[in-house]
Amino acid sequence: MLCLISLGGTFAASRAYALDDGADTPRLFSFGGMCLNCELSGRKLTEARFMGANFTGASLVGSDLRGASFFGSNFIGADLQRADLRGANLFGSNFMNANFSDANLAGIQGHGVDMMGANLSRASFVDAGLPGSQLLRVEAPDAQFTAAQLYGANLSGGHFERASFRGANLAGANLAGAGFAGADFHGATLDGAALGGADLSAAKGLTQDQVDSACSSQSTRLPAGLALHVCKSGPHVIILRSPVTPAAPAAAAPPAAPAVRHYIVAF
Repeated sequence: MLCLISLGGTFAASRAYALDDGADTPRLFSFGGMCLNCELSGRKLTEARFMGANFTGASLVGSDLRGASFFGSNFIGADLQRADLRGANLFGSNFMNANFSDANLAGIQGHGVDMMGANLSRASFVDAGLPGSQLLRVEAPDAQFTAAQLYGANLSGGHFERASFRGANLAGANLAGAGFAGADFHGATLDGAALGGADLSAAKGLTQDQVDSACSSQSTRLPAGLALHVCKSGPHVIILRSPVTPAAPAAAAPPAAPAVRHYIVAF
């Protein structure tokens, strides 16, 4: 049996390891191996690195995981209620059926993260980067996705009652069969979003322009006064462009035009 090391001392964990790289407080920890159902609630794990780790069923209730990195790690069924993950990187990790209720995930980067079936009740994803993420059948009442990047994400079958999508980018996202009673879509981008079977009848801030930019079906439910926009079948591609701030030029050099990143979303 090896040990995981915390700021408050040491605690045992079956078949898991941690590497303290000698950084000043707050220390940086690297976690790998397995720590099934282990108890890490309330731990201060800022900027920790989870690399290929298996923490299935782990309890991290109220833990401080700000700036942590989760690369290719497995947190299926983990309990992260009230955890603070602001600025964390969840790239390629699996949080299927995890509990994020009341957690703070503002500013996370979660490209392709799998949260299928997770509990996201009242969680904050403000300014989160979640392109291509799996939010299939999540429970997310009162969750905050304000200004989140959700292009190409799968929200189908989820429950998003009273959730906020103000200013969110849902281009090419799949909202099929999801419920959005009381959800706020003011200023949201829905270009090419799939709305088939979605219940948006009690959504707020939804405009005809937004509906016309998306793809509805006859089973889509819209607020009174809005008309369905049914798209032709077949694959579609959207190329999204966002400016990249260039490095500060030398004093004698002329100002450079902003670079452009291209994101391709197929649906």
